[in-house]
Amino acid sequence: TSSGIINSHPAIKAASPQAPVSDWFIGDDMHHNGAFFLAQNYDFFAGFGQPRPKPETPETTKNKEFDFGTKDGYKFFKDTMGSLANSDDLYRKNVGTDIAFWNQMMAHPNYDQFWKDRNILTKLKNIKCAVMTVGGWYDNEDLYGALETYKSIEANNPGIYNVLVVGPWYHGGWARSDGEWLGTAYFGQKTGAYYREKLELPFFNHYLKEKGDLGDLKEINVFDTGANKWAFYDKPVTGTEKIFYLQADGKLSPDAPMKDRSSFDEYVSDPSKPVPYTKKITINYPRDFMTEDQRFVSNRSDVLTYQTEVLTEDVTVAGDIKPTLFASTSGTDSDYVVKLIDVFPDDAEFPKDLKLTPEASNGFELSGYQMLLRGEPFRARFRNSFEKPEPMEANRIAKIVYTMPAIEHTFKKGHRIMVQIQSSWFPLVDRNPQTYVPNIFEAKEIDFKKATQRIYRNGANPSSVALRIIPTK
Repeated sequence: TSSGIINSHPAIKAASPQAPVSDWFIGDDMHHNGAFFLAQNYDFFAGFGQPRPKPETPETTKNKEFDFGTKDGYKFFKDTMGSLANSDDLYRKNVGTDIAFWNQMMAHPNYDQFWKDRNILTKLKNIKCAVMTVGGWYDNEDLYGALETYKSIEANNPGIYNVLVVGPWYHGGWARSDGEWLGTAYFGQKTGAYYREKLELPFFNHYLKEKGDLGDLKEINVFDTGANKWAFYDKPVTGTEKIFYLQADGKLSPDAPMKDRSSFDEYVSDPSKPVPYTKKITINYPRDFMTEDQRFVSNRSDVLTYQTEVLTEDVTVAGDIKPTLFASTSGTDSDYVVKLIDVFPDDAEFPKDLKLTPEASNGFELSGYQMLLRGEPFRARFRNSFEKPEPMEANRIAKIVYTMPAIEHTFKKGHRIMVQIQSSWFPLVDRNPQTYVPNIFEAKEIDFKKATQRIYRNGANPSSVALRIIPTK
């Protein structure tokens, strides 16, 4: 859709890019901040990537099925595949052919011209039609694309009707779900039905049929996943930046730490025992992992956890999340995954008459729920440049700053704000060998080594997470 409205033909009156792809290296589908999203892509290209020498229909397509030999993706990718250097051999063994685009990705581990040429954001110009970009807060594939597509169209095409809609949906959930639940997360209303009836239909009726007004649509139309209500803004919300610093004893506070150079927390990251991203047994990925209860990893020794005191008032966060980590490793490369979590109070419970989803009813307790709001990896070799990676110097502090996709979420009174930090998120993200090799996808088993990771939290090196706060309505 996005490419179809560049240099718009006069006959195009309205368009709605939904989960649009923008940049496959920085934030969509294949990579996030240079970290490769393994599970979803290997499974996807096992079928989609097979050669089709002539046009086919769904009825005539005869892809050879990839036999993973297990439903346990953690086991398959760690033990059966091991290093990504083995990935193409497994494709040939199982489907009898190379997967051309997979091999292209493996040959381009950095942000080179191969990836830059596929970035559509710089090309979204001379658009004349009305545009409504749609995304999901829990769209693992293309939330980045939705947010950045709206911004680029707004910047490059002044004066056109350009709006953004983001709800509590997985990839495509606005079109094929009622949007009331996502796993254990309850949103209090059928957000998908509301979008289709009150936002999408009026938009197309108005611009294609010249029928009716635009209904509830404003410039920014987003669902608050904590207050469980829609928020409408006439312009993008900037909010006030508030920095939360990592403190001793797992505390998270807006108070800057004291100038003590010896203050740090550490953990051992072992590629043979990577931190799982979900407790579910799956080859691909479950749609609801982005709201999954993080208690299943909170007590791991290779996950650092920090949380605020119990909130005495509602806190609404709207906008990008910006971690600043002062980190060192005993290795020469590392990944860092930062997760923002809403911790529910001990007396939290669902309404008595509410019909629960299977995930929310099978042994799940809302009491103490650690609801994942946003998780995002960063590959440290790219800390200074995505184009020119460089190793980390062992045991030397490096400053790592990056941006996580926006949220709109109200942390309710009685809840806590939590941040977790870890160095693997497997097999959603491929394992970092923690030994620098020029092409990380060619790392051999011998390159995968344990590393001691330190996150510093003192006045000289104040690791933190910056949130944008707006008044709670």
